[in-house]
Amino acid sequence: MGSTTPAIRGGAARRQGERRRRAVVAALMLAMALAALDSTVVSTAVPQIVGDLGGFSVFSWLFSGYLLAVTVTLPVYGKLSDTFGRKPVLVVGAAVFLAGSLLCATAWNMGALIAFRIVQGLGGGALQGTVQTLAADLYPLAERPRIQSRLSTVWAVSAVAGPGLGGVLAAYADWRWIFLINLPIGAAALWLIVRHLHEPGRENAGRARVDWAGALAVFACGGVLLTALVQGGVAWPWLSAPSLALFGTGLALVAVVVAVERRAAQPVIPGWVWRRRTIAAVNLALGALGLLMVAPAVFLPTYAQSVLGLGPVAAGFVLSVWTLSWPVSAALSQHVYRRIGFRDTALLGIGLGALILLAFPFLPYPGAWWQPTLLMLLLGGALGLFQLPLIVGVQSTVGWSERGTTTASVLFCRQTGQTLGASLFGAVANGVLAARLGGAGDLDSVTRALDAGTAPEATRRAIADAVHAVYLGAAGAAALAFAVLLLVAPRRFPVLPE
Repeated sequence: MGSTTPAIRGGAARRQGERRRRAVVAALMLAMALAALDSTVVSTAVPQIVGDLGGFSVFSWLFSGYLLAVTVTLPVYGKLSDTFGRKPVLVVGAAVFLAGSLLCATAWNMGALIAFRIVQGLGGGALQGTVQTLAADLYPLAERPRIQSRLSTVWAVSAVAGPGLGGVLAAYADWRWIFLINLPIGAAALWLIVRHLHEPGRENAGRARVDWAGALAVFACGGVLLTALVQGGVAWPWLSAPSLALFGTGLALVAVVVAVERRAAQPVIPGWVWRRRTIAAVNLALGALGLLMVAPAVFLPTYAQSVLGLGPVAAGFVLSVWTLSWPVSAALSQHVYRRIGFRDTALLGIGLGALILLAFPFLPYPGAWWQPTLLMLLLGGALGLFQLPLIVGVQSTVGWSERGTTTASVLFCRQTGQTLGASLFGAVANGVLAARLGGAGDLDSVTRALDAGTAPEATRRAIADAVHAVYLGAAGAAALAFAVLLLVAPRRFPVLPE
């Protein structure tokens, strides 16, 4: 009897531990859904927001301000989670995000709403980075693909559903509910984290020094450079005085960041992030992924409506099908990388992705709806095979004390790639349109003319050519990722024993 009692107690403890882990995973999925939704949910509610608050000339900052704040805080939160633990960073980040959501719902003018969206983004950076890091902490290497594929599914579905949800709330309730709906969801996630997440104690955590000077320098540098990329060619010409001043200031701040981080005892962006071949290669490869993802995410809906003649709902379906194949492929990727390794699996995925992107410009004009839909379904499968092995692999090469910083650097590079891609491919699309239409108009104005029924057939062909050029650029980004992995990444990732 006495010998069975410890076994019974051990079994009960394991069951309780598994229940706690499931509760934490549920909280992570809720937090991931919030972070993904708020990057897109405002887009379809802009007319109602502008009609209520005014500020049409600056409404783009509703998106830019949030994304800038998320991106530039990722490295800071990554280092803080390695220093003090994941739980306090996630709790504080969720609280800031919810406070920002509540403030957004009370905004009295566009300036206030933009400022409160930035507050939201300051919390959203903690949600994105810490959720991915905790997923690796909770599960051993053999089980990580399962949790990462769940998070990928939540992210993809939430990001695609965001515009539709925003439109419904704005049309049938009030645009302020776009932000108020975050409160019960976020509160549930916060409660689950506080109640069920128990991290093991870490030695010297209380005596750790935070590199606040480095954090401020990284925040300022990232904010200036990303603002230059987001607003260049939109709010002002690329070679104008504001653009050149921002880029010049950003480059000067890069030098400041390097100088500060070299002297810091525990830098926010430590040098080993770029000295280790595996981490550097994954950072660059996922930066290229962020770059190429802009082509379908931003330009495919315009192509579907303007060239194929689909309605907004059908155009959204053409884009959303990659959210079906991406998580399935990611979940199945473990069977591939266990045989051929993380790097070669990612090479297979991005190689297929490059070919699929390259096939898009060869679609017939105007073509049928199922043709780009099929390509998107295949592209999602290829990118699932590419991204998840890299994230799981790079997280497995570092210990607990470096995992937050490593994960944040990967996500930071992917976010930066998306920002760069939006600016770069926007310039490419507008350049092709100008060449085809005799130097008149950009993609936004031409699309509005098509919606109003005032543009000739030649304009539709010009839009098709512009989107084809963007996809060629995306194929080039995929080729760049392939080259980086082939030439920089080691064939076998140096996975640490568990």
